[in-house]
Amino acid sequence: MAGEHTGADGPVRMSSWHEECGVFGIYAPGQDVARLAYYGLFALQHRGQESAGIAVANGRHIAVHKGMGLVAEVFNRDNLRALHGDVAIGHVRYSTTGASSLVNAQPLVFRYLRGMVAIAHNGNLTNASELRRELGASGSIFQSSTDSEIIVNLIARHSQEPVEAALLHCQEELRGAYSLVVMTEEQLIGVRDPHGVRPLCLGRMDGAWILASESCALDTLGADFVRDLEPGEIVIIDSRGVRSLQGPRAAHRAHCIFEYVYFARPDSILDGETVNLVRRELGRNLAREYRVAADAVIPVPDSGIAAAAGYAEVAGLPFVEGLMKNRYVGRTFIQPTQEMRDLGVRLKLNPIKPILKDKRVIIIDDSLVRGTTSRRIVAMLRQAGVREVHLLVASPPVLHPCYYGIDTSARGELIAARYPLEDIRRHVDADSLHYLSLEGLFRSVQRGMEDFCAACFTGRYPIPIPSPEEATKYSLEG
Repeated sequence: MAGEHTGADGPVRMSSWHEECGVFGIYAPGQDVARLAYYGLFALQHRGQESAGIAVANGRHIAVHKGMGLVAEVFNRDNLRALHGDVAIGHVRYSTTGASSLVNAQPLVFRYLRGMVAIAHNGNLTNASELRRELGASGSIFQSSTDSEIIVNLIARHSQEPVEAALLHCQEELRGAYSLVVMTEEQLIGVRDPHGVRPLCLGRMDGAWILASESCALDTLGADFVRDLEPGEIVIIDSRGVRSLQGPRAAHRAHCIFEYVYFARPDSILDGETVNLVRRELGRNLAREYRVAADAVIPVPDSGIAAAAGYAEVAGLPFVEGLMKNRYVGRTFIQPTQEMRDLGVRLKLNPIKPILKDKRVIIIDDSLVRGTTSRRIVAMLRQAGVREVHLLVASPPVLHPCYYGIDTSARGELIAARYPLEDIRRHVDADSLHYLSLEGLFRSVQRGMEDFCAACFTGRYPIPIPSPEEATKYSLEG
């Protein structure tokens, strides 16, 4: 994704933009649930690269293994063999609230009055500081600095009731974006927030039931997609089968539009929209809005590929893979430190000089946040002998921070919030620069714009946001 840190003097001080995680759960008595969860997390690795964990329940006890790093680094044959049971949940994390450390890695496992419970969370609570103060005043103890532990304490507060009833009470108190997979010794439970900001789907495979952030995890296991969870819905899976409770539901859905622009894997289907098809239509609409004389269209891999193909199709230009991606380097956008992001840009992409030399190229990227990555890519292309570089962005200008679980920037770090278009073009050193319009963005999806959260583009937040002091990534560290 285009965009790195440019320095900031903006009014809101956040680490970046509260980013994604991936959650997975499987109920499969008699099967190797730990290994299946491992494969499921592999498919969701793009959603978080800081830590990974799997918890397994055997009817009497919950065991967990987690660590810092990628799924393949945290797990091996021996530690997977040690996880026996019929139910498993897993998590890949990019820190949204709380530091990148083992104590904040998930799933979180705890004991309370009714037994053991494990939880994995994708999203961000906007009233986390308020709830933590309230819980702390009533005697709750916190071992981590994640907002996910707040949910754990709220469940324990309602320990006289079954966990699904406790989760209904939690939904009345939680504000923000969350998709949860929760596991008791015998149950698997999925929960989606009342606005449906973060994705969560249900699948089935050979007597197993699966919950996952994205349908690509179901495809990896050969499972059938059943449906997306509804906003506010709680799905309970146990020996009695699958049942559903409908919790609080907002008047309007607010699915995160940025999932389609960048985060989700292109082969996933989220809330009825195929991500690859949406991205192709983003490119087509970009071509309908802006044409430039050029010899070839090249994508910034991987999230710009579908949009570039759509643009080339409508513009009648050759689609060329002019940038080669090192597949062993993670996405620069979700690296946890600026130094790692900078190194990632240099290692990640390399221009194919014989293809590009003396060409006028249109380069398509999914978005432009801070501008530094785009500037480096343009410089690489010019060094490769490209005659003209036209940067086209398959989404509108990012003008506002996200508070719902995406790690981007403080408003002062968002280049489009600070500078006019011509200044940004000069900064990235492109011959021309054009963003997709907001209208073009919403023409690319089947649902109406009222079903999406596009606050990063519009500043219209569907859920109340925290104060600047409480909006920092490390607000719960103290």
